Amino acid sequence: MSQSSNPAPNSAQIEYWNAAAGLTWAQLHEQLDRQIECLGLEGIRVLAPRAGEQLLDIGCGCGQTSAELAVRVGPSGKVVGVDISHPMLDVARRRLGPDTRRQLDFRQLDAQSGELGRGIFDAAFSRFGVMFFSDPIAAFTNIRAALKPGGRMSFVCWRPFQENLWMRVPMEAALPHLPPMPPADPLAPGPFAFADPNRVHSILRDAGFGSVTITPFDLSIGGSDIEQTLQLTLKVGPLGAALRENPGLADAAVAAVRDAISAYATPKGVLMPAAVWIVRAQNDR
Repeated sequence: MSQSSNPAPNSAQIEYWNAAAGLTWAQLHEQLDRQIECLGLEGIRVLAPRAGEQLLDIGCGCGQTSAELAVRVGPSGKVVGVDISHPMLDVARRRLGPDTRRQLDFRQLDAQSGELGRGIFDAAFSRFGVMFFSDPIAAFTNIRAALKPGGRMSFVCWRPFQENLWMRVPMEAALPHLPPMPPADPLAPGPFAFADPNRVHSILRDAGFGSVTITPFDLSIGGSDIEQTLQLTLKVGPLGAALRENPGLADAAVAAVRDAISAYATPKGVLMPAAVWIVRAQNDR
């Protein structure tokens, strides 16, 4: 049987989230969840899940948002969490509690091309899980097809890197200790692929969604002490990615990054500004 030499859709992201990045997020899931939980809760508030609904959680990661959605839909509802990362889904399944086990189902699936079902979900949600598609129009077309007529969607995505001081400040502090890096492609799959709201609106329109609203939301996030924040910062986000490619330079960057984040220390831990879009849309077709 012959095999195509063409890579599968999102093959690079599937490899990425099943190797170092996925393992890192799985290992640090408790601290990461504490850090970004408040941003996801705003997206859930906009989605307004109701008891008895069937919901799809895209890029569910280690399962925190899926569990929160399961509480909102109650025993008569159902939440299906999908993700491409095996290590993160392992964490999600281990975290299943007796109060949500019956209404939660986790599946290792690429939402761009995988079978999500047709017309079965009342709503879809994502917290930072939709910016990694190689073909975002195809992905959102597939997601929309899984929604009932009139079904709604909300997701949370990052605004530009420059506005997200919790990632920018450590990266700028470390730059003198890193080799020159090429400018990032703003359209490539990655955390800032949806930074441009006009692009997001165009993608959703082309995928058949209507009633699109894109609202800025700002909040300081974190809450860990300086050393915990430092260790997290060195392993995730743009700086974490840069250091995975240059592991021998991590020690040289530590002092500069520690000094930079220390400026944001508060009695409640290190709190740094984060900037996101809260996007809502509807399956009007």
